[in-house]
Amino acid sequence: MTDDAYLFLVDDPAAPLGAPATAAGDLACLETPAVRAWLDAHGVTAVSPNVRLLPPEETGAIPDGAEKLPVPLDDDELNRLRHALMPGALARVEEELLAYRDCAGERDALLARAAAAGVPPHRIVELTGEDPRTVASVAARGQGRPSDPGPRQR
Repeated sequence: MTDDAYLFLVDDPAAPLGAPATAAGDLACLETPAVRAWLDAHGVTAVSPNVRLLPPEETGAIPDGAEKLPVPLDDDELNRLRHALMPGALARVEEELLAYRDCAGERDALLARAAAAGVPPHRIVELTGEDPRTVASVAARGQGRPSDPGPRQR
């Protein structure tokens, strides 16, 4: 396995292997001199239905003898590529997971803002469903106090 995704050419545009190179949106690698030269050498453009892209974990599926080129993708580009390769239902669930991650990443800041605004900790717990110890810990950090680790196990 490689750490790079691969651009490659398929003979039949109806082949289900990989995603069209543009399916993952604008990719920085498509504007590099190396990729431009590779595309020119094969007489295709990035929007050609014969130009496909696979993420690193799937490059073993590229047929032997296929014209291919390793291309680096950043994390966002790689996520978009993987998303483009998924069936619709799975892609929707992944979108929900990403939305959760984005929301959960802001959790501590939101809890701290609520505590600083004067929302009582028990109400924050009721509204968020967070553990009372988590709310107390975040609220204490927001006020510059050491957090209370909660009840101790003996």
